[in-house]
Amino acid sequence: MVLSAAQAFINPEEFITQYGDNQRYELIDGELIDREPTGLHEQVAAWICRKLNAEIDRLDAPYFIPQRCLIQPLGTFNAFRPDVVVLDERELVNEPLWTREPVVTLGTTIKLVVEVVSTNWQNNYARKYEDYEALQIPEYWIVDYLGIGGKYFIGSPKQPTITVCNLVNNEYQKVMLRRGDCLQTSLFPNLQLSTDKIFKK
Repeated sequence: MVLSAAQAFINPEEFITQYGDNQRYELIDGELIDREPTGLHEQVAAWICRKLNAEIDRLDAPYFIPQRCLIQPLGTFNAFRPDVVVLDERELVNEPLWTREPVVTLGTTIKLVVEVVSTNWQNNYARKYEDYEALQIPEYWIVDYLGIGGKYFIGSPKQPTITVCNLVNNEYQKVMLRRGDCLQTSLFPNLQLSTDKIFKK
């Protein structure tokens, strides 16, 4: 979607009103971004979501994965639409928009965010990384199942990579996982996911 110069900037309130129900778009630095998801992208996200949901059920944990959700960091012109997000239902009482819209603004509500890399990979490795870290979200996965991110982020030669970012002393510490590795999450210590299962999608 191409916007005219007059439409080039959108504030978060306008975005939520006009595009809140449209899964295709998110807002980054006031710009409307087409997420351009492919079938494979959706397949990878759905597999991860299924595994996390199973663990939530097994533990009867006070978490859930919404079907639709925007992350709108207060004081920014961003409204991210994560591929998978695990929310703490106990924290929703503190969310100012939740009773009207599926929008979260506080990092304390979010336990884990997963972004599956597509053509707009720069957003996952840069802008979202910065804002998720600023929100103090405990864990952020960047699932680059095609290995299309920049060499600075996934190394050379480029290959399928999952970057696990864990919050340590208010900053993300990154671990890169490749084929044959096991993906583990601090949120669910007993859950182990094979990277090969993700990369073969």
